[in-house]
Amino acid sequence: MGQKYLVLSTNNMHKLKEIRDILSDLPVKVLSKKALNLEEFEIKEDGNSLEENSIKKAQALAKLTDHMVMADDSGLFVEALDGKPGIHSSRYAGEEGNDEKNNQELLNALEGLPMEKRKAEFKTVIALVTDKRELITIEGSCSGHIAFKPKGDNDFGYDPLFIPTGYDKTFAQLDPKIKNKISHRADAIRKLKEILEDLLKDD
Repeated sequence: MGQKYLVLSTNNMHKLKEIRDILSDLPVKVLSKKALNLEEFEIKEDGNSLEENSIKKAQALAKLTDHMVMADDSGLFVEALDGKPGIHSSRYAGEEGNDEKNNQELLNALEGLPMEKRKAEFKTVIALVTDKRELITIEGSCSGHIAFKPKGDNDFGYDPLFIPTGYDKTFAQLDPKIKNKISHRADAIRKLKEILEDLLKDD
């Protein structure tokens, strides 16, 4: 059996490292798009669900390589807001990727609500295209509540506002090692690892 490669549909080095760490004991080399000179390759995420967006990204990239490919899409779903910001999490305040504005928009929407009505869930959906071109989707989640104000220095996305169930600190206050064990993405990647182990056995 030759070397197996898994290409991620991302240029996010933080995400790349997290996935490499969790899959480190598998005989699979995890590559970024950049490693294949595809860093400029982007797909418009205009699906109606996390699953649609991740499948669209994975299948488009799979047309450009023979290797296994994975893409993911994540969102924050707040119960009191009927699931918003959901698939629009990165552009909730209107501007793509403006974390500060998105967090403020969320706080404004929840203003006056007590902690028990601030339930939320982070979700990630991974789409994997195998080297036999089969499509597999995997979902990971992490439940919690939205804080009354941002807290913590490891601020990425909604991390300064999200308090995971069982903890009294936000994702941004927690040690990154703890966050990477309990997060929605870690949950999905662990499930991905089990699937990859089975696929490698079958080869």
